[in-house]
Amino acid sequence: MADGLYVGMAAAAARSDQLDSIADNLANAETPGYKAARPAFQSFLPKGPAGALVDKVFSAAVATGTDLSPGTMVTTDNPLDIVPDGETFMAVNTQTGQRAFTRNGQLVVNPDGILVASGRPILGETGNVISVPPGSRLVINPDGQVTADGNFVDRLALFQMQGNVVRVGPQLYAPGPGGTVAPVAPADTRVSTGQLEMGNVSALESTVALINAQRQFESATQAIQTYKRLDDRAMEVGRVR
Repeated sequence: MADGLYVGMAAAAARSDQLDSIADNLANAETPGYKAARPAFQSFLPKGPAGALVDKVFSAAVATGTDLSPGTMVTTDNPLDIVPDGETFMAVNTQTGQRAFTRNGQLVVNPDGILVASGRPILGETGNVISVPPGSRLVINPDGQVTADGNFVDRLALFQMQGNVVRVGPQLYAPGPGGTVAPVAPADTRVSTGQLEMGNVSALESTVALINAQRQFESATQAIQTYKRLDDRAMEVGRVR
């Protein structure tokens, strides 16, 4: 019965990974720029003694992809709330000095006069952080130009990511293995102002998925318990004989 125990354990572990992803999606349904995590599962036949295949099918969560589909748009009328056009991303500097990408358009100017999203400096077309004189009137035009008191400062640098995209922090993403990132030409740089893009997963969808995954996890744990009881009975029978 040991094989049955391992099958149940593999299923429970896979569903546990799925529950983590769904719970994360649910918690971030109203987070600006959040992109949902989608776990991928795979069934496989493990190797037995001397490399022979066993007759039990195991399952595992082999990867977690990032869903780049658009999220819900909300109107804020705040001139520093923006949404990059299409599926483009803004670039930010992280605490480690590495570049990451975000669609969190809830921008503010910090006390040092630097334009930031969630505390991370936004990068301009020049490759530098966008800095404006403290107290100046900041405007972001639809073509991504940033002006302070009517004077041009920089243009938002937008990027397009293709292929594998991985999350590297809250609302932060980067190309994964095999993924690519390319700058968007200035002529194609467009942003909407006075709006925010929220998470691209609904609370209702995540709640339903969470309930289904929880039920499947419970089924896997019940299977483990059933196989354990059968093993215990078999050992008892062996001792009696």
